[in-house]
Amino acid sequence: MTSTANAINASFDPALPHDFARDIAPVAGLARIPLVLVVNNDLPVTSVADFIAYAKANPGKMSIASSGIGTSLHLSGELFKSLAGVQFTHVPHRGSAPGLTDVMSGQIHGMFDNVTSSFELVRAGKLRALGVTTRERSEILPDVPSIADTLAGYETSSFYGVGAPHDTPREIVDLLNREIAAALSDAEIKSRIAGLGAVPLHGNANAFGCMLTAETERWRKVVELSGIKKE
Repeated sequence: MTSTANAINASFDPALPHDFARDIAPVAGLARIPLVLVVNNDLPVTSVADFIAYAKANPGKMSIASSGIGTSLHLSGELFKSLAGVQFTHVPHRGSAPGLTDVMSGQIHGMFDNVTSSFELVRAGKLRALGVTTRERSEILPDVPSIADTLAGYETSSFYGVGAPHDTPREIVDLLNREIAAALSDAEIKSRIAGLGAVPLHGNANAFGCMLTAETERWRKVVELSGIKKE
């Protein structure tokens, strides 16, 4: 399995014992997952523009949770800070669930989280969603606008896919790709993926390889922009 973490760690962790781009033969994408900016219900903001204005009016007083340093959740917040020109304190947690719990309780103001783990809390009214991180709205949260509608150039997401050892024969890679494509086209699996708020990733192995290259470069820029380093 390959994921956003691989693309991030390629530049975030220079001590890795492998070169992700060199050592992985891309096989197929599985799904892309939008993130969503959620806040505590008592925070007096109802939009991304409100959130930015509130953060600027309260410099250094805002807090944002994440599932850990160097995760897509953390870096999505760092990119937001840079593009919006705001400051808030990053509070890493051991996973998404503890972070969401602290946001709901009011200990933390907000969080960038995968829609797959937060959309039910939004629907239940336990969190307020301000914007999704992809340019397109999420089908599972259709009333939540894209952050890019307010903050030009902003875009992040998580993804999952399949890779193989770099020397895997091409006919094996293509066979795996075809089987995965068939699975992603299955009505039951499509419904399950959609029900989680994810978007299936279709395409051949070359297309997935191009996506991995683009994602690795995207996150390299965010890591450099944030200035964070592996501790």
